[in-house]
Amino acid sequence: MNDLIGRENEINRLNRALEEKEAQLILVYGRRRVGKTFLINEYFNYDFDFKFTGSYDQSTQIQLKNFILELERCSKKEYAAVKDWTEAFFLLRDYLESKPSDEKQVVFFDEMPWMDKQKSGFLPAFEWFWNAWASTRKNLVFIACGSAASWLTDNIEKNKGGLFNRCTCKLHLKPLNLHDVEQYLISRDICWSRYDITQCYMIMGGIPYYLRLLDRRLTLNENIDELFFRNGAELYDEFEQLYRTLFKNSDQYIRIVEALSRKRKGLTRAEIESDTKLPQNGTLTKILDDLINAGFVRINPAYRHKSRDMHYQLSDYYTKFFFSFVRDNSGKNPHLWSDTNDDRQRSAWQGFTFEQVCKDHIEQIKKALGIAAVRSEISSWMKKGDGEEKGAQIDLVIDRHDRVISLCEIKFYTDVYDIKKEDDEALKTGVRVFREETKTNKTLQLVMITTCGIKKNMYSNYVSRVIDLDQLFEKA
Repeated sequence: MNDLIGRENEINRLNRALEEKEAQLILVYGRRRVGKTFLINEYFNYDFDFKFTGSYDQSTQIQLKNFILELERCSKKEYAAVKDWTEAFFLLRDYLESKPSDEKQVVFFDEMPWMDKQKSGFLPAFEWFWNAWASTRKNLVFIACGSAASWLTDNIEKNKGGLFNRCTCKLHLKPLNLHDVEQYLISRDICWSRYDITQCYMIMGGIPYYLRLLDRRLTLNENIDELFFRNGAELYDEFEQLYRTLFKNSDQYIRIVEALSRKRKGLTRAEIESDTKLPQNGTLTKILDDLINAGFVRINPAYRHKSRDMHYQLSDYYTKFFFSFVRDNSGKNPHLWSDTNDDRQRSAWQGFTFEQVCKDHIEQIKKALGIAAVRSEISSWMKKGDGEEKGAQIDLVIDRHDRVISLCEIKFYTDVYDIKKEDDEALKTGVRVFREETKTNKTLQLVMITTCGIKKNMYSNYVSRVIDLDQLFEKA
């Protein structure tokens, strides 16, 4: 496991699963490219009693053929072709029974959802295999992995039939945080400033596959030009492949994320229906659930709003960057990112994307505030202007159970942030209107989260706490 960076929680959970004295059915899911296969391979040192990987968009006959070839490689025996998955699992059972029963046996099915083709009979065969035999093997560890999180949750974790309540361990792999991204880049001899690493994070997120493509010889801007904007750039086609391999009817999913990409604060369900013209039935619910489970969309709660008013927000950095810059520009100017350092659109994108970075690092923010152990509700808040009075908004609201509400103003800036008179007025207006509208009697604490801190001046004393990038890079 020497090559693993981060993933301590997942490693600890796997350690506990392997200490159990009963059969383990472990689910591993998460966004495509997030490092699920790498984690399992590294944890088990690439040493499995049997490993099989499903093939995207291949027939059941091809999948079964590949299965038998892999079984022959492991067992050093030859097998006749099988006609269905039930026969295939019978052969797997015979093979595992031939191995020592006093040692852990690890079986890894990667991209398991791709094995379950229509009318393939895969799921009933797996149910039989697990219930009739595998669940009784105290030394068996079976790992089911896949990027299609909805398949794993619907068909195994929440199965209402033969696999009901059979899952013993669930690992939902999240992207790396800023701390782990920095460690990963250092391991590849890329030593950028934390400002540049944060910009990189706002484009690629903490997705190891994308980070692995960075060239240590190039600057950040040069890397982004090379990977996204030159003709035939490596990550331009990633968008279509990403959604097509994860979701059936991927065009419907793309319509939703495209609609969300246009709204900084997200859309309500009614607004999504209106924007996408998708039917108002269970299909939309299923698509939104799939996008949330896959890590592309998050629910962005508004302070004290009812569930029907909740907003869905695009949370995948790559998807947001693709719609903001790549889709309409790739191949036109191979140096687009280097040429637009001071572009207004880029500045606006940096501002709202940095807000998301902060939301993805709530643990670090709470640690910096000294409230890591204090239960809190996270939300945002906005009041629209009514003509007579300007509107107000709070980027991040941390409603704490110590009767304090931390109101966080988030600024992405190239240098130490200098609060001007108009900024001071806006901050004070936001706090005042928040108290008036919410009628809260809790203490309100104004927090500034910036890249480089704030400059001490006549307006800075109104800010109670300041959090900068160094604190966001802390290990949670």
